[in-house]
Amino acid sequence: MSDLASPASDPATAGSTRFLVVGYGHPEHRDDGIGAQVVAHLAAKDYAHVTTVAVPSLRPELSGKLAAASHVIFVDACKTEATTPVKVTPIAPYGVETSGSSTPALGHSCDPASLLALTASVYGRVPQAWWIEVPAVDFGPGQELSSLAQAGVAAALAHIEALIQANR
Repeated sequence: MSDLASPASDPATAGSTRFLVVGYGHPEHRDDGIGAQVVAHLAAKDYAHVTTVAVPSLRPELSGKLAAASHVIFVDACKTEATTPVKVTPIAPYGVETSGSSTPALGHSCDPASLLALTASVYGRVPQAWWIEVPAVDFGPGQELSSLAQAGVAAALAHIEALIQANR
């Protein structure tokens, strides 16, 4: 069992992680590494009650970590125009994994709303969640972020800190 699949099946531990920040994307594809950069900055700040995880893609195995959290923030690169600001969207479970469905929708990767739906279906609870989409323009090989992505990382961190402060 991977560390990603640590289920929160014990009601005493449900909600034991106050905030979970999930940065996803492939760091070896330049701006696609935005999520990993954001969680690395947060981990270095060592916030109490904030857990971070960086993954190449969202996978069903993350649902156990989501079930253990009160709040989840997903961070991803979004290919867009250079003038597009960082987008913060509250999200809710959505997809065929919602309660009562008999058709699983998830394969090896999924979107945040589908992962929340799976979490609700399997664990009977879902955290409050937001999706932070950071503008990105360069997905070529390499690990250096474009100047747009670097500015987006700083803006995403400010949004995350505001969400943490507002939801203490």
